[in-house]
Amino acid sequence: MITASMTSPFLSARILYSMKIIQAPRASTILYNLLTTHADSRPWLLPANICPIVPITLLKAQVPFEFVDISAKSLHMDLEQAEVRVKTRKFGGLLYAHTYGELSTPCDFFASVKRLAPDLVLVDDRCLCIPDFEIDTPADLTLYSTGYAKIVELNSGGYAFAQDYLEYEPSHLPFDSQTHAELEVSYKEAVQGRKTFMYHDSDWLETDALMPAWYDYRRQIEDVLKDSLSHRAEINEVYRTLLPHEIQLPQAYQTWRFNVRIKNKAHVLNAIFNAGLFASSHYASLAGIIAEGWAPFAEALADQVINLFNDYRINMQKSEKICKVILENYEG
Repeated sequence: MITASMTSPFLSARILYSMKIIQAPRASTILYNLLTTHADSRPWLLPANICPIVPITLLKAQVPFEFVDISAKSLHMDLEQAEVRVKTRKFGGLLYAHTYGELSTPCDFFASVKRLAPDLVLVDDRCLCIPDFEIDTPADLTLYSTGYAKIVELNSGGYAFAQDYLEYEPSHLPFDSQTHAELEVSYKEAVQGRKTFMYHDSDWLETDALMPAWYDYRRQIEDVLKDSLSHRAEINEVYRTLLPHEIQLPQAYQTWRFNVRIKNKAHVLNAIFNAGLFASSHYASLAGIIAEGWAPFAEALADQVINLFNDYRINMQKSEKICKVILENYEG
C-alpha cells in the first residue's frame, strides 16, 4: 500500500507505486488541469451515469468524449464494452467512476487497459467514495472530492493521487460564482427534461482559491469523516430495518446515500416531496443529453433509483417518515 505522507503535499513513497498528492479548490479543477496539461485531441471514455460536471469539464477543456453504458450487474461502467473500444480505436483517456460510492476497484481491468494503450490516461473517480489516503492502483490519477453533498462535505476542495510520471500543471482561470450557479441550473434543466445540453464557455470553474496545507486538510477530512460515517450508519439502519429488502440496493452501494429501486419512482418521489420531506434522483444517463448515444442500462437504473439522504440534512424522525411514505406508495 501507498500511504500518502502527512508532512508534505508532494511526498511520495516507492513501494508498489510512486505517487504525488495534488490539491485544488474542486475535484473538477484537478481533472481540468490534467486535461489541459496533456492537450490530447483524442476522445475520452466516460460512464453514461457520471455526474454532469465531469463531461462539462471536458467540454471546457475542449476534449471530446464518448459515453459507455453501465453493466446491469455491477452498475459501473461496462468494462467489456470499454475494453472493446480501447482495442479497436485510439482514446486519450478513460474515466472510471464508482456508482453511488461503491468501493470496489477493477485493478485487473485498469492494468489490461494500460497494456493495450500505454499512453491512455486512466482516471479513477472516487468522488462519491469514502475519502482514503492509502492508494494501491495502476490508475494514473485517483480523484476524491470534499465538495457539496460528498461523504466528507467541506463545501469545497478536492485531492488526487497521481503517478509520479504523470504530467500535471495547474491553471489560473477567472471565476464567477454566479456563472457557476447558472451553469448548474442549465445542466439540471437539461437532464430533468431529457433535452440536449448546449455548453457555452464561461468563468464557472474555480482554480485559484486558497487551499489549506495538506496536513491540515487531511486532518480536517479525518475529523469530519468519523462523525459522517457514524450518522450515516444510524440513518441507514432505519432505512434497512423499515424498508423491504427487495427494493434496497446491496449494502456496498449504501454509504453515500441509501438507494432504493422502485418501479413507480416518479410517484414515490412526488409523495415524499408532498409530505414536506426530500430525496434525490441521481444519476441520469447523459447519453443523448451531453453527447450522442444511448445507454439503456444506465437509463433503466436512473428510471428506478431514489437516493435517500443519510447525511446531516436528515435525522432519524424524518427518515422514519420517509419510510412510511415509501411503504404507502411504492411498487417493487
